[in-house]
Amino acid sequence: MSEVSLPTFGSLPNRLLRLYAGLALYGVGIGLQIESHLGGSPWDVFHQGLSIHLGLSVGTWIILVGAAVMLLWIPLKQKPGIGTISNVVFVGLFADAVIWLVPTPEPMVARWACLLLGVVVTGAATGLYIGAGLGAGPRDGLMTGLNRFGLSIRSARTIIEITVLAVGWLLGGTVGLGTLVFALAIGPLTQFFMPLMRPRS
Repeated sequence: MSEVSLPTFGSLPNRLLRLYAGLALYGVGIGLQIESHLGGSPWDVFHQGLSIHLGLSVGTWIILVGAAVMLLWIPLKQKPGIGTISNVVFVGLFADAVIWLVPTPEPMVARWACLLLGVVVTGAATGLYIGAGLGAGPRDGLMTGLNRFGLSIRSARTIIEITVLAVGWLLGGTVGLGTLVFALAIGPLTQFFMPLMRPRS
């Protein structure tokens, strides 16, 4: 009798290593995109807008918003994993560290280099932490939770991202060409990096 083939995530220590490396890199990618001042992802425009309008650091808002989004998982009947909880805490910490340590580049070519490096790093980081198989990020869980209530994944993601982008822009977050670059590049980059980040049997 043939055995059922299950997804291979690797040993638990290997999965934890990939999870936390991925979350650290994700925070680095966010920090680099924000320091470019060319525009970041819709969620990071939202976090930046909250920081500008209400105070506290961008990383602190990443943590607070992540925790608030997790509360929305309850009526959506989503279950967090260790990766979900770790995402809430560590991404914001590393984003703040990069924003604090990396000076804002002055030449435009350096700002674009900062942006593009941030987007690529974010794509690689997504492949790492998703490949660990230890739980979706809080914002991704919101999308899949809405899908369970009848919205398609595409519609749920579009509604969420347009909403947070609009609110972030109204609060003063930076929307620019970098936002468009992120929107166009993050899907292909994640698709490229995910097979590379899978554990080798």
